[in-house]
Formats: sequence, structure tokens, C-alpha cells
Amino acid sequence: MGFLRRLREPLAPGRAHRDRGQVAIEYLGFVPILLLVALAGIQLGAVAYAAQQAGTAARAGARAASLGQDAQQACAAAVSSTMQVTCAAGAGADTVTVTATVHIPTVVWNLGDARRTATMPRDH
Repeated sequence: MGFLRRLREPLAPGRAHRDRGQVAIEYLGFVPILLLVALAGIQLGAVAYAAQQAGTAARAGARAASLGQDAQQACAAAVSSTMQVTCAAGAGADTVTVTATVHIPTVVWNLGDARRTATMPRDH
């Protein structure tokens, strides 16, 4: 009961400042969580961008290989200069398949590589 009575009693002069800064301390405790969520969002964007670049490289490499040109050179020309891409081409009787691999940039976690495959008919 004494606790409830103390809650209802007005504070003595000078006691009101004891809680000062409490919100700032709570905010500082929450900042790392907000930072981690923001960095995870940036990482998700990097994953999507790398996957898109791998798809573009695979299509460009498959098109070049179907025309008898160098698939690796076409893959490298199709992606942003900040991305490293490797392409592996496989030829069938009537089609060419190219698999492009792009490393996903690391922001928070190392998520490996993004791989995309494209198949195009040979242009005889």
C-alpha cells in the first residue's frame, strides 16, 4: 500500500529531474536494432540487384553464344562495372545454354553468389 500512496503523492522539489534522460537511454538501446533492420534492407536490395545482373548477363551471353560470339565477353559487357561475373556456356544441337554467376555484395551477411541460366536457339 505504501508504494501506491507514494505514486499518488506529488514529488518533492528536485525529485522531478531524476527521470530526466530515461527516454534517451531507452532510445540508445533501440538504435542497434534499427541499424540492423536498415542494413538488412540494404542487403536485400543488394541480393535483388545481383540476381537481376546475373539474369541480364546470362541472357546476353546466351544471345552472343547463339550467334557464335564469345559468351564470357558478352556477359561481362552486360553487367555493371562494379559486379564480377563468370559465365559457363554449354552447347546442344539446336540450343545454347549459359549460366551466369555474380557475387552478391556483402553488407551484413555473406550470402554467396546469384546464378541465373538462359537458353537460346542457335542462329544457323
